[in-house]
This record gives sequence, C-alpha cells and structure tokens, in this order.
Amino acid sequence: MTLKLIYPTLAMIFWIFVVGVVLALRRKTAFTSGAVRPDEVTVSTERYPVPARLAAANFTNQFETPVIFFALVMIAMETGATGYVMALLAWLYVATRVVHTLVHIGPNPLKLRGAIYGIGVIALFCMWLGVLISVL
Repeated sequence: MTLKLIYPTLAMIFWIFVVGVVLALRRKTAFTSGAVRPDEVTVSTERYPVPARLAAANFTNQFETPVIFFALVMIAMETGATGYVMALLAWLYVATRVVHTLVHIGPNPLKLRGAIYGIGVIALFCMWLGVLISVL
C-alpha cells in the first residue's frame, strides 16, 4: 500500500516547513536585537549572526538530498516498491534529516553531523536499490 510511503513523505515536507520557521525566527531575532540591519543583508547573508546562518544553511540542505528522496518515493509508488522495508528506509531517512537539523542548528559538531548525513544517504541508496530491484 502506497500510504506506507505517504506518511514519511508528508513528515519530510512538514520538517522543511519547521526549518523554514526556525530560519524566519532566527532572522527576525537578528533584526530585532540589532545584530544586523536590513541593508547589511540585501546582497549577502554573511552579516547575519551564526545562529541565523546555520538555520539558513540547514534550510538549503532541505532542498538537496530530500529531492532524491521525493523522486524515489514517487518512483517507488509507481513501480510498486512500497513494502515495509522501503517504508522503514523512508522513515530512517526522515529521522536522519530531523536529527541532522537539530545537530546543525544546535551544537553543530561536524563529525557527528557528517555521520548522521551519511546514514541518511545510505538509506537513500538502499531505497534506490529497492526501486531498481522492483523494476528488474
């Protein structure tokens, strides 16, 4: 049943909105605290304080590997590769994106962040294998 993949997909979309709200709040804080003026960021966002820049970087991340995730979900639904393993991999991927965000916009240790990112990419690769196997 394709609903197994709809739920993690909706969760991923929701998470992108959450990260967008975090970004907006951090930028608003930067303006209201006087840390940055609008004229300082009209061309480049480098003048924002670190918390706002981290949120912006993470928001950008939500349009990198998640694009592959969304494509794989659509292809999996089209090819019938919607079993429990695929659903588990989809949820694993979404979980890694959530944890990656919390680490990225929080303490931000690069080694941990990279490991979490890597697990997510492995989950995506396994999803790709699942789709590939379903069409062979």
